[in-house]
Amino acid sequence: MITAIANTPSTAATASTATTSASTTDAAQDRFLKLLVAQLNNQDPMNPMDNAQMTSQMAQINTVTGIQQVNDTLKSMAEQFTAMQALQGTNMVGHNVLMEGNTLTPIDGVAVGAVDLGGRAESVKIDVLSPGGQIVDTINAGALDAGRHYFNWDASGYTGGGTPTFKITATLGGKDIAATALSSDKVVSVGTDNGAMTMQLQGRGTTAYSSVKAIL
Repeated sequence: MITAIANTPSTAATASTATTSASTTDAAQDRFLKLLVAQLNNQDPMNPMDNAQMTSQMAQINTVTGIQQVNDTLKSMAEQFTAMQALQGTNMVGHNVLMEGNTLTPIDGVAVGAVDLGGRAESVKIDVLSPGGQIVDTINAGALDAGRHYFNWDASGYTGGGTPTFKITATLGGKDIAATALSSDKVVSVGTDNGAMTMQLQGRGTTAYSSVKAIL
């Protein structure tokens, strides 16, 4: 007794991609042969195409066909990689990620942020701002070395509407030190968009995976 096995979605998709690739390649070869036949039918009998010209044109179609096959293969590999990346990305759901930005997203009453310092600073101050730009709290981090530094802000007492932000002031000898603000948010779900992995964040909504600086 023979039992028929239905194609799974991934198998069907692979078969469809292979069929489309083969059709594209066959169409290119068919167009070339039609053009070549037309050229032969309309060539000058006193100056016919020589073997070298024929060989050159055959080599050209082989090159074009080869490039098309390589492109199709690379496209298929990219699609498979994105699907695998999204599948692995499900492990990130529920975790916090760090990305460039100065928003503070309170999660369970605490907002996490970070500062990337371009050099050593003798004084680092972090002002927490309301959506209107008013200072609602200040964190004095003191002296910090160059590199990345995390901070927590107790947002349990924050009653303002909207999402608060923060501003960094880092100095050494009265001169400003370059500082990049990094904000944290929780991953709610992952997906893909136009071949690229995306994340749905609790505070920011849909965000490209490429913007992630660290997974906390």
